[in-house]
Amino acid sequence: MRTFSPDKHVMTSKNRLILFAKNPEKGKVKTRLAKSIGDDKALEIYHALVLRSADICKKVDADRVVYYTSFTDPEDAYTNPFFDKKLQVEGNLGDRMCAAFAEEFKLGYNKVLIVGSDCYDLTEDHIHQAFKLLDTNNVVIGPANDGGYYLLGMYYFVPQLFEEKSWSTPKLIEETKATLASLNLSVAYLEELTDLDEIHEMPEALKHLL
Repeated sequence: MRTFSPDKHVMTSKNRLILFAKNPEKGKVKTRLAKSIGDDKALEIYHALVLRSADICKKVDADRVVYYTSFTDPEDAYTNPFFDKKLQVEGNLGDRMCAAFAEEFKLGYNKVLIVGSDCYDLTEDHIHQAFKLLDTNNVVIGPANDGGYYLLGMYYFVPQLFEEKSWSTPKLIEETKATLASLNLSVAYLEELTDLDEIHEMPEALKHLL
């Protein structure tokens, strides 16, 4: 895990918002959706999702950081000074999220949330509500319609949430609930939203791109 010296990071908020983002490369984004609409259209839709997520996150009262899959891009939609930019570690999704949470808590943040760029219906209100719920809960989860989650937040680092999980499967949310129960941790849930993976899940606002 990379480390950061204190003089290279200035904390302006007690809240940290992590955004996990894939670099927009043809054939590597929205691959399930691409089976229906092709790689070019899938990439175009992913670009729209990136713009949407950047706009939403800019409105949130928190220090924001984007973790990229391949390389940091200084000139994309996640513009400075709104976003710090870092790289995800290697490993499965759980390994990568675990490392990101560990790193941000190590910097001294009191509350840390992670979101992706696949949920078009996510708003700044959902994120603000999640931070507020961490005043009275150890963990907050935004459940997705596919059995996973579009948001995960913690009041302190809980590495067990990333261990022995069935990532990218309908089992994830139930396995996460079981871990929380075994640790006797309090958890709050946001409303269920849709991760955009299939053509029938396309929001009206993006259908003109098809």
